Amino acid sequence: MATREIISSGNELSALAARDAGCRFFGGYPITPSSEIMHEMSDLMPEVGGACIQMEDEIAGVAAAIGAGMSGVRTMTATSGPGISLKAENLGLAQMTEVPLVVVNVMRGGPSTGLPTRVSQGDVAQAKNPSHGDYKSITLCAGSLSECYTETVRAFNLADRFMQPVFVLLDETLGHMHGKAVIPTEDEVRDAIVPRKQFDGPAEEYFPYQCEHDQPAVLNPMFKGYRYHFTGLHHDRKGFPTEEIETCRKLIQRLEDKVELHKDEIELNEEFFLDDAEILIIAYGSVSLAAKEAIRHLRAEGIKAGLFRPITLWPSPQDRMRELAAKIPKVLCVELNIGQYRDEVQRSTGRLDIEGLFKVNGRPISPYEIVNKVKEL
Repeated sequence: MATREIISSGNELSALAARDAGCRFFGGYPITPSSEIMHEMSDLMPEVGGACIQMEDEIAGVAAAIGAGMSGVRTMTATSGPGISLKAENLGLAQMTEVPLVVVNVMRGGPSTGLPTRVSQGDVAQAKNPSHGDYKSITLCAGSLSECYTETVRAFNLADRFMQPVFVLLDETLGHMHGKAVIPTEDEVRDAIVPRKQFDGPAEEYFPYQCEHDQPAVLNPMFKGYRYHFTGLHHDRKGFPTEEIETCRKLIQRLEDKVELHKDEIELNEEFFLDDAEILIIAYGSVSLAAKEAIRHLRAEGIKAGLFRPITLWPSPQDRMRELAAKIPKVLCVELNIGQYRDEVQRSTGRLDIEGLFKVNGRPISPYEIVNKVKEL
Protein backbone atom coordinates (compact mmCIF):
# COMPACT_ATOMS: atom_id res chain seq x y z
CA MET A 1 0.00 0.00 0.00
CA ALA A 2 1.28 3.46 -0.90
CA THR A 3 1.64 5.67 2.17
CA ARG A 4 2.49 9.21 3.19
CA GLU A 5 3.86 10.69 6.38
CA ILE A 6 2.16 13.63 8.02
CA ILE A 7 2.70 15.49 11.29
CA SER A 8 -0.64 16.33 12.82
CA SER A 9 -3.00 15.76 15.74
CA GLY A 10 -5.56 12.99 16.05
CA ASN A 11 -8.50 15.35 15.64
CA GLU A 12 -7.00 16.94 12.54
CA LEU A 13 -6.24 13.52 11.05
CA SER A 14 -9.85 12.44 11.56
CA ALA A 15 -11.05 15.50 9.65
CA LEU A 16 -8.53 14.89 6.87
CA ALA A 17 -9.69 11.28 6.62
CA ALA A 18 -13.28 12.41 6.23
CA ARG A 19 -12.39 14.66 3.32
CA ASP A 20 -10.28 11.99 1.64
CA ALA A 21 -13.03 9.38 2.13
CA GLY A 22 -15.52 11.52 0.22
CA CYS A 23 -17.32 13.28 3.06
CA ARG A 24 -18.95 16.43 1.75
CA PHE A 25 -20.99 17.63 4.73
CA PHE A 26 -20.27 18.24 8.39
CA GLY A 27 -22.89 19.39 10.85
CA GLY A 28 -21.95 19.97 14.45
CA TYR A 29 -21.32 22.20 17.41
CA PRO A 30 -17.99 22.86 19.19
CA ILE A 31 -17.31 20.87 22.34
CA THR A 32 -14.05 20.09 24.11
CA PRO A 33 -12.05 18.00 23.24
CA SER A 34 -13.44 17.49 19.72
CA SER A 35 -13.69 21.11 18.52
CA GLU A 36 -10.61 20.91 16.30
CA ILE A 37 -12.41 18.44 14.04
CA MET A 38 -15.09 20.97 13.16
CA HIS A 39 -12.47 23.70 12.85
CA GLU A 40 -10.56 21.62 10.30
CA MET A 41 -13.73 20.62 8.45
CA SER A 42 -14.66 24.29 8.08
CA ASP A 43 -11.50 24.67 5.98
CA LEU A 44 -11.52 21.31 4.23
CA MET A 45 -15.14 21.05 3.08
CA PRO A 46 -15.30 24.25 0.97
CA GLU A 47 -12.07 23.19 -0.77
CA VAL A 48 -13.83 20.13 -2.24
CA GLY A 49 -17.24 21.64 -2.85
CA GLY A 50 -18.70 20.47 0.46
CA ALA A 51 -20.21 22.33 3.40
CA CYS A 52 -19.50 22.61 7.10
CA ILE A 53 -22.20 24.16 9.24
CA GLN A 54 -21.98 25.08 12.92
CA MET A 55 -25.53 24.65 14.15
CA GLU A 56 -27.08 26.17 17.26
CA ASP A 57 -26.51 23.04 19.35
CA GLU A 58 -25.58 19.35 19.18
CA ILE A 59 -29.15 18.28 18.43
CA ALA A 60 -29.34 20.49 15.36
CA GLY A 61 -25.83 19.46 14.34
CA VAL A 62 -26.65 15.78 14.02
CA ALA A 63 -30.07 16.55 12.50
CA ALA A 64 -28.39 18.54 9.73
CA ALA A 65 -25.86 15.74 9.17
CA ILE A 66 -28.65 13.17 8.90
CA GLY A 67 -30.48 15.38 6.41
CA ALA A 68 -27.35 15.51 4.28
CA GLY A 69 -27.12 11.71 4.46
CA MET A 70 -30.70 11.47 3.23
CA SER A 71 -29.70 13.49 0.17
CA GLY A 72 -27.06 10.91 -0.68
CA VAL A 73 -23.77 12.55 0.36
CA ARG A 74 -21.25 11.18 2.82
CA THR A 75 -21.75 13.06 6.06
CA MET A 76 -20.20 13.37 9.53
CA THR A 77 -20.61 14.95 12.93
CA ALA A 78 -18.16 15.06 15.84
CA THR A 79 -18.61 15.62 19.55
CA SER A 80 -17.84 14.28 23.00
CA GLY A 81 -19.91 12.36 25.56
CA PRO A 82 -22.38 15.11 26.54
CA GLY A 83 -22.94 15.80 22.84
CA ILE A 84 -23.75 12.15 22.19
CA SER A 85 -26.34 12.37 24.98
CA LEU A 86 -27.97 15.28 23.17
CA LYS A 87 -27.79 13.54 19.81
CA ALA A 88 -29.33 10.31 21.14
CA GLU A 89 -32.87 10.74 19.80
CA ASN A 90 -31.71 11.66 16.31
CA LEU A 91 -29.18 8.81 16.32
CA GLY A 92 -32.14 6.51 16.90
CA LEU A 93 -33.87 8.11 13.92
CA ALA A 94 -30.83 7.37 11.75
CA GLN A 95 -30.83 3.74 12.94
CA MET A 96 -34.53 3.32 12.14
CA THR A 97 -34.46 5.12 8.78
CA GLU A 98 -31.08 3.52 7.92
CA VAL A 99 -29.29 6.72 7.00
CA PRO A 100 -25.49 6.35 6.89
CA LEU A 101 -23.58 8.73 9.12
CA VAL A 102 -20.14 8.86 10.78
CA VAL A 103 -20.04 10.07 14.38
CA VAL A 104 -16.64 10.84 15.91
CA ASN A 105 -16.66 10.91 19.72
CA VAL A 106 -13.52 12.31 21.36
CA MET A 107 -14.06 10.98 24.87
CA ARG A 108 -13.65 13.05 28.02
CA GLY A 109 -14.63 12.58 31.66
CA GLY A 110 -18.24 12.33 32.79
CA PRO A 111 -21.09 11.97 33.71
CA SER A 112 -22.51 15.38 32.88
CA THR A 113 -19.84 18.04 32.33
CA GLY A 114 -17.26 15.86 34.08
CA LEU A 115 -13.66 16.71 33.16
CA PRO A 116 -13.96 18.57 29.84
CA THR A 117 -10.22 18.96 29.21
CA ARG A 118 -9.06 15.58 30.50
CA VAL A 119 -8.91 12.06 29.11
CA SER A 120 -11.42 9.31 29.72
CA GLN A 121 -12.89 6.22 28.08
CA GLY A 122 -16.22 6.71 29.77
CA ASP A 123 -18.40 6.47 26.64
CA VAL A 124 -17.73 2.83 25.76
CA ALA A 125 -21.00 1.54 27.20
CA GLN A 126 -22.87 4.49 25.69
CA ALA A 127 -21.45 3.64 22.27
CA LYS A 128 -23.03 0.18 22.43
CA ASN A 129 -26.51 1.64 22.89
CA PRO A 130 -26.39 5.35 22.00
CA SER A 131 -30.16 5.45 21.59
CA HIS A 132 -33.15 3.45 22.78
CA GLY A 133 -34.58 0.44 20.96
CA ASP A 134 -33.28 -2.72 19.32
CA TYR A 135 -30.44 -2.48 16.80
CA LYS A 136 -26.74 -3.30 16.58
CA SER A 137 -24.31 -0.44 16.97
CA ILE A 138 -21.03 -0.36 15.04
CA THR A 139 -18.25 1.30 17.02
CA LEU A 140 -14.58 1.58 16.04
CA CYS A 141 -11.82 2.72 18.40
CA ALA A 142 -8.58 4.31 17.21
CA GLY A 143 -5.42 3.36 19.09
CA SER A 144 -2.84 5.60 17.42
CA LEU A 145 -2.54 8.77 15.39
CA SER A 146 -2.52 6.73 12.17
CA GLU A 147 -5.75 5.01 13.19
CA CYS A 148 -7.46 8.34 13.84
CA TYR A 149 -7.20 8.56 10.06
CA THR A 150 -7.68 4.95 8.94
CA GLU A 151 -10.57 4.15 11.28
CA THR A 152 -12.43 7.26 10.19
CA VAL A 153 -12.02 6.16 6.57
CA ARG A 154 -13.20 2.67 7.48
CA ALA A 155 -16.20 4.13 9.27
CA PHE A 156 -17.45 5.83 6.11
CA ASN A 157 -17.24 2.59 4.13
CA LEU A 158 -19.02 0.64 6.88
CA ALA A 159 -21.72 3.31 7.19
CA ASP A 160 -22.55 3.00 3.50
CA ARG A 161 -22.29 -0.80 3.57
CA PHE A 162 -24.62 -1.24 6.54
CA MET A 163 -26.66 1.96 6.09
CA GLN A 164 -26.52 3.23 9.67
CA PRO A 165 -24.49 5.47 11.97
CA VAL A 166 -20.95 4.25 12.63
CA PHE A 167 -19.09 5.58 15.66
CA VAL A 168 -15.38 6.32 15.86
CA LEU A 169 -14.06 6.64 19.41
CA LEU A 170 -11.02 8.78 20.02
CA ASP A 171 -10.09 10.10 23.43
CA GLU A 172 -8.64 13.40 24.62
CA THR A 173 -5.09 12.00 24.59
CA LEU A 174 -5.31 10.83 20.97
CA GLY A 175 -7.33 13.81 19.81
CA HIS A 176 -4.77 16.32 21.05
CA MET A 177 -1.64 14.20 20.60
CA HIS A 178 0.61 15.74 17.95
CA GLY A 179 3.15 13.67 16.05
CA LYS A 180 3.98 11.73 12.92
CA ALA A 181 1.40 9.45 11.37
CA VAL A 182 1.89 7.08 8.45
CA ILE A 183 -1.35 6.99 6.47
CA PRO A 184 -2.55 5.83 3.04
CA THR A 185 -2.33 8.20 0.10
CA GLU A 186 -5.42 10.00 -1.14
CA ASP A 187 -5.46 7.74 -4.20
CA GLU A 188 -5.38 4.60 -2.02
CA VAL A 189 -8.31 5.86 0.02
CA ARG A 190 -10.27 6.94 -3.02
CA ASP A 191 -9.76 3.59 -4.74
CA ALA A 192 -11.02 1.75 -1.64
CA ILE A 193 -14.26 3.72 -1.28
CA VAL A 194 -17.28 1.43 -1.08
CA PRO A 195 -20.30 3.45 -2.28
CA ARG A 196 -23.77 2.73 -1.02
CA LYS A 197 -25.98 0.56 -3.18
CA GLN A 198 -28.60 2.15 -5.40
CA PHE A 199 -31.66 0.88 -7.22
CA ASP A 200 -31.68 1.60 -10.95
CA GLY A 201 -34.93 -0.01 -12.08
CA PRO A 202 -38.37 1.46 -12.79
CA ALA A 203 -39.61 3.85 -10.09
CA GLU A 204 -42.78 1.82 -9.57
CA GLU A 205 -40.68 -1.21 -8.60
CA TYR A 206 -38.58 0.62 -6.02
CA PHE A 207 -39.18 -0.48 -2.42
CA PRO A 208 -36.22 0.75 -0.34
CA TYR A 209 -37.00 -1.27 2.79
CA GLN A 210 -37.88 -4.49 1.00
CA CYS A 211 -34.63 -6.41 1.31
CA GLU A 212 -33.19 -9.68 2.53
CA HIS A 213 -33.40 -10.44 6.25
CA ASP A 214 -29.69 -9.67 6.79
CA GLN A 215 -29.24 -6.73 4.41
CA PRO A 216 -29.66 -2.96 4.81
CA ALA A 217 -32.14 -0.75 3.05
CA VAL A 218 -31.32 0.58 -0.41
CA LEU A 219 -31.92 4.32 -0.20
CA ASN A 220 -31.47 6.17 -3.46
CA PRO A 221 -30.47 9.83 -3.06
CA MET A 222 -33.39 12.19 -2.73
CA PHE A 223 -34.48 14.31 -5.72
CA LYS A 224 -33.46 11.63 -8.23
CA GLY A 225 -36.92 10.48 -9.30
CA TYR A 226 -37.59 7.78 -6.69
CA ARG A 227 -40.34 8.38 -4.14
CA TYR A 228 -40.23 6.97 -0.61
CA HIS A 229 -40.78 8.06 2.96
CA PHE A 230 -38.57 8.62 6.01
CA THR A 231 -40.08 8.04 9.44
CA GLY A 232 -38.94 7.08 12.91
CA LEU A 233 -42.04 4.91 13.19
CA HIS A 234 -42.09 1.23 12.25
CA HIS A 235 -42.55 1.26 8.52
CA ASP A 236 -43.39 -0.81 5.48
CA ARG A 237 -41.32 -1.45 2.35
CA LYS A 238 -41.90 2.10 1.07
CA GLY A 239 -41.07 3.69 4.43
CA PHE A 240 -44.62 4.56 5.44
CA PRO A 241 -45.79 3.93 9.04
CA THR A 242 -47.35 0.58 9.84
CA GLU A 243 -48.34 -1.53 12.83
CA GLU A 244 -48.73 -4.76 10.88
CA ILE A 245 -47.30 -7.36 13.26
CA GLU A 246 -45.05 -9.36 10.97
CA THR A 247 -43.76 -6.31 9.10
CA CYS A 248 -42.73 -4.70 12.40
CA ARG A 249 -41.03 -7.86 13.64
CA LYS A 250 -39.06 -8.38 10.45
CA LEU A 251 -37.94 -4.75 10.37
CA ILE A 252 -36.49 -4.72 13.87
CA GLN A 253 -34.93 -8.16 13.55
CA ARG A 254 -33.26 -7.05 10.32
CA LEU A 255 -31.74 -4.00 12.01
CA GLU A 256 -29.88 -6.42 14.25
CA ASP A 257 -29.18 -9.22 11.78
CA LYS A 258 -27.68 -7.00 9.09
CA VAL A 259 -24.80 -6.38 11.52
CA GLU A 260 -24.77 -9.50 13.70
CA LEU A 261 -24.67 -11.90 10.76
CA HIS A 262 -21.86 -9.99 9.03
CA LYS A 263 -19.48 -9.35 11.92
CA ASP A 264 -16.64 -10.79 9.87
CA GLU A 265 -16.81 -7.65 7.70
CA ILE A 266 -16.60 -5.37 10.74
CA GLU A 267 -14.35 -7.01 13.31
CA LEU A 268 -10.74 -5.83 13.52
CA ASN A 269 -8.28 -6.51 16.35
CA GLU A 270 -4.58 -6.29 17.15
CA GLU A 271 -2.66 -9.03 18.95
CA PHE A 272 0.72 -8.20 20.51
CA PHE A 273 3.03 -10.90 21.99
CA LEU A 274 0.17 -13.35 22.53
CA ASP A 275 1.76 -16.54 21.16
CA ASP A 276 3.23 -17.59 24.51
CA ALA A 277 1.46 -15.17 26.85
CA GLU A 278 0.62 -16.21 30.39
CA ILE A 279 -1.00 -12.89 31.23
CA LEU A 280 -3.51 -11.37 28.82
CA ILE A 281 -3.91 -7.59 28.90
CA ILE A 282 -6.99 -6.21 27.16
CA ALA A 283 -6.77 -2.50 26.37
CA TYR A 284 -7.96 -0.13 23.64
CA GLY A 285 -7.55 3.45 22.53
CA SER A 286 -4.65 5.48 23.92
CA VAL A 287 -4.33 3.09 26.87
CA SER A 288 -3.06 0.40 24.50
CA LEU A 289 0.04 2.52 23.82
CA ALA A 290 0.94 2.39 27.52
CA ALA A 291 0.10 -1.33 27.58
CA LYS A 292 2.56 -2.09 24.78
CA GLU A 293 5.33 -0.23 26.55
CA ALA A 294 4.52 -2.08 29.78
CA ILE A 295 4.63 -5.43 27.98
CA ARG A 296 8.10 -4.69 26.64
CA HIS A 297 9.31 -3.98 30.19
CA LEU A 298 7.61 -7.09 31.55
CA ARG A 299 9.08 -9.29 28.83
CA ALA A 300 12.55 -7.95 29.64
CA GLU A 301 12.00 -9.18 33.18
CA GLY A 302 10.83 -12.60 32.03
CA ILE A 303 7.09 -12.04 32.58
CA LYS A 304 5.15 -13.31 29.56
CA ALA A 305 2.45 -10.71 29.06
CA GLY A 306 0.61 -9.98 25.81
CA LEU A 307 -1.99 -7.56 24.52
CA PHE A 308 -5.34 -8.05 22.84
CA ARG A 309 -6.62 -4.76 21.46
CA PRO A 310 -10.14 -4.60 20.05
CA ILE A 311 -10.21 -1.99 17.29
CA THR A 312 -13.88 -2.75 16.64
CA LEU A 313 -15.43 -2.47 20.10
CA TRP A 314 -19.03 -3.12 19.03
CA PRO A 315 -20.06 -5.66 18.00
CA SER A 316 -17.47 -7.04 20.37
CA PRO A 317 -14.91 -9.68 19.30
CA GLN A 318 -16.46 -12.10 21.74
CA ASP A 319 -15.38 -15.30 20.00
CA ARG A 320 -11.70 -14.35 19.94
CA MET A 321 -11.76 -13.11 23.53
CA ARG A 322 -13.34 -16.40 24.58
CA GLU A 323 -10.60 -18.36 22.79
CA LEU A 324 -7.80 -16.36 24.40
CA ALA A 325 -9.31 -16.44 27.89
CA ALA A 326 -9.68 -20.22 27.66
CA LYS A 327 -5.94 -20.74 27.30
CA ILE A 328 -4.33 -17.81 29.13
CA PRO A 329 -4.50 -18.13 32.93
CA LYS A 330 -4.75 -14.48 33.95
CA VAL A 331 -6.66 -11.67 32.23
CA LEU A 332 -6.32 -7.96 33.03
CA CYS A 333 -8.50 -5.20 31.59
CA VAL A 334 -6.92 -1.74 31.61
CA GLU A 335 -9.36 1.13 31.05
CA LEU A 336 -9.93 4.81 31.71
CA ASN A 337 -13.31 4.06 33.27
CA ILE A 338 -14.52 1.70 35.98
CA GLY A 339 -14.66 -1.46 33.92
CA GLN A 340 -17.11 -0.71 31.11
CA TYR A 341 -15.40 -3.13 28.72
CA ARG A 342 -14.47 -5.59 31.45
CA ASP A 343 -18.19 -6.28 31.78
CA GLU A 344 -18.20 -7.32 28.13
CA VAL A 345 -15.07 -9.45 28.58
CA GLN A 346 -16.68 -11.26 31.50
CA ARG A 347 -19.84 -11.85 29.51
CA SER A 348 -17.93 -13.05 26.46
CA THR A 349 -15.53 -15.35 28.27
CA GLY A 350 -17.78 -16.63 31.05
CA ARG A 351 -15.02 -15.81 33.54
CA LEU A 352 -15.70 -13.77 36.65
CA ASP A 353 -12.04 -13.55 37.68
CA ILE A 354 -11.11 -10.85 35.17
CA GLU A 355 -8.79 -8.39 36.91
CA GLY A 356 -9.03 -4.65 36.33
CA LEU A 357 -6.82 -1.58 36.37
CA PHE A 358 -9.03 1.47 36.13
CA LYS A 359 -8.51 5.21 36.39
CA VAL A 360 -11.11 7.99 36.33
CA ASN A 361 -9.30 11.14 37.51
CA GLY A 362 -8.68 12.46 34.00
CA ARG A 363 -5.04 11.41 33.88
CA PRO A 364 -3.57 8.72 31.62
CA ILE A 365 -2.57 5.28 32.83
CA SER A 366 1.21 4.98 32.70
CA PRO A 367 3.21 1.91 31.65
CA TYR A 368 4.66 1.91 35.18
CA GLU A 369 1.17 1.44 36.68
CA ILE A 370 0.44 -1.45 34.34
CA VAL A 371 3.77 -3.14 35.14
CA ASN A 372 3.07 -2.91 38.88
CA LYS A 373 -0.46 -4.27 38.49
CA VAL A 374 0.76 -7.25 36.46
CA LYS A 375 3.40 -8.02 39.07
CA GLU A 376 0.67 -8.07 41.71
CA LEU A 377 -1.05 -10.81 39.73
